[in-house]
Amino acid sequence: MIHRSVRIAVVAGAIGVAAATLWSGNNPAHAISPAAPVNAAGVAASRLTLPDFGDLVARVGPAVVNISVVQEVASPFGGSMDPFHDFLRRFGVPIPGMPGVPGAPGGEPQIARGVGSGFIVSADGYVLTNAHVVDDATEVTVRLTDKREFKAKVMGVDKRTDVALLKIDASDLPTVKIGDAQAARVGEWVVAVGSPFGFDNTVTAGIISAKARRLPDETYVPFIQTDVAINPGNSGGPLFNLDGEVIGINSQIYSRSGGFMGISFAIPIDIAMKVRDQLQEFGTVQRGRLGVHIQALSKELADSFGLDAPKGALVLSVEPDSAAAKAKLQQGDVIIGVNGMAVDDSAELPRIIGELRPGTEIRLDIWRDRKRRSVEVTLGGQNEQRLQALAGKHSAANGKLGVNARPLTDSEAEQLGVPGGLV
Repeated sequence: MIHRSVRIAVVAGAIGVAAATLWSGNNPAHAISPAAPVNAAGVAASRLTLPDFGDLVARVGPAVVNISVVQEVASPFGGSMDPFHDFLRRFGVPIPGMPGVPGAPGGEPQIARGVGSGFIVSADGYVLTNAHVVDDATEVTVRLTDKREFKAKVMGVDKRTDVALLKIDASDLPTVKIGDAQAARVGEWVVAVGSPFGFDNTVTAGIISAKARRLPDETYVPFIQTDVAINPGNSGGPLFNLDGEVIGINSQIYSRSGGFMGISFAIPIDIAMKVRDQLQEFGTVQRGRLGVHIQALSKELADSFGLDAPKGALVLSVEPDSAAAKAKLQQGDVIIGVNGMAVDDSAELPRIIGELRPGTEIRLDIWRDRKRRSVEVTLGGQNEQRLQALAGKHSAANGKLGVNARPLTDSEAEQLGVPGGLV
């Protein structure tokens, strides 16, 4: 289960995330040459050249900030589903309504406080952090490494990506350099700087363990997985590569206990910066919408449709009066590309569409009747309230950007002529 407030994945049981989601005789004359012997001196030299993060941290540290928040909460507290419940509990903040804590129903609003991290992206005072750090806060304070403090204005919050943009009234501030998350490789060293448990500018390091990692109910963001030590208070802080460039925003950890257990997740910076641009311009994120429900393709499904590989997104249904309906998309179509970009995994489609604005004209490459076709579509817009309501009713509804994924029902499978219940 992912708790949005602290962004900590706490898993019970030995199976972990998987349980939550149901989550390879040559001719001797042409033999391959034997591998070259290991150069012991080279190995020893590589051990002697392990990275020294001192210069990097000295260079980037001043652009990393501490963020403290204040929130008024009704009494009693909203319970475990409240956005700040775990965030505050893990900092030892008394929560009204818990045993031994004052705060009776109908009493005065209680003051809750929390701490997070962020980083300066422009010299005139724009700061990026996590949405769950500042969402619903009545007061946000940004503290720099030189101990200056500024009241911050929340310019916008995007819960889908867990990104928020703040603005402080300052100038000539130190800024981070934005890197390329796509170019980062598994196994590379990375460094996190933040305020775990309120300890400002704490530095931890590790490697990239995996890329494009998708979590239960969080399929929109292809997270960067690392083994960097991340704890409450690190949320919203930057993840740097060895060039001192930000490649991600630290957001979540995977744990059975609530503490760090060697698996942490960061939002790729390219996704965060696209959100930043819209929050700065509009105060919200305007996302395109197709209006289709999709199904992942298994090998069996791909074979039944005559596809060479289980790639793409199977259209289960088309919403009336949606952009997809107007473009004549049909149940049983397989979306295999958007504007020439291949859709290898159905989970990629919500993000690809969501990064485009309403009114954008796109070309969908689809597979229909065992033939490749192209369809022109003008994207519609998101109904945020409706989508949030759907998300509350269906925790596994991954179409946060207008594309919902779920298994085939028996009736749909019968209509499509394929086995039902496949993922």
